[in-house]
Amino acid sequence: MKIILADSNNLVRVGLRTILNSHGGFEIVGEANDSKELLDLIKNFEASVILIDYTAFGFDIDVIPKALLKNKELRFVAITPEQSAQTLVDALRSGVKSYVKKDCDLAEIINAVEETWKGKKFFCGQILETIQRASIDVNDIDFESFSCEPVVLSERENEIIVLIAEGLTNAQIAEHLFLSNHTVNTHRKNIMSKLGVKNTAGIVMYAVKTNLVSPNKFLFAAEQA
Repeated sequence: MKIILADSNNLVRVGLRTILNSHGGFEIVGEANDSKELLDLIKNFEASVILIDYTAFGFDIDVIPKALLKNKELRFVAITPEQSAQTLVDALRSGVKSYVKKDCDLAEIINAVEETWKGKKFFCGQILETIQRASIDVNDIDFESFSCEPVVLSERENEIIVLIAEGLTNAQIAEHLFLSNHTVNTHRKNIMSKLGVKNTAGIVMYAVKTNLVSPNKFLFAAEQA
């Protein structure tokens, strides 16, 4: 069973490596410090299971669908600190097959890797409790609604996203970029379609999440209100 460890924390990777090596039957073929390293490892080394903390510094959830584009047979086991139920669901819909917490028992971590390698899904008890408290049934999650295609935005679309996040109207954006209102409106519709959002709030959340704008700006504005 060939495994790649993906976590920016050296101590965590050492711990996981020790656990897996002591069990036997596992071969660590690579370790990634960030998303770029992970994608390079996937391209250069054959692996079947990726053990990843997509919340770690240098990683994000988008690396999973990108990796699956390179190799759809890859199986991801997420191992992260505690997350909200919606974050867990988003991870599963993005391609994560199994999910355990970093403070789970060693046996649960090993079982997660083994079951995932066999093509099954594995969730530690704490993860299942979090999802069930939100009245979500793992079996009812619409996995097919998410594509493995990464979101690709043009330079102009990113520029407009920033201006939308800064509170500018279509007319103000058109004036700022020397475009027609119709063109800006078309860009806005295309942006919402690509991001899978239905309103301006969704665009703003994307802008903050991807660091196109700083969340501190909105915090400062709220404090002044």
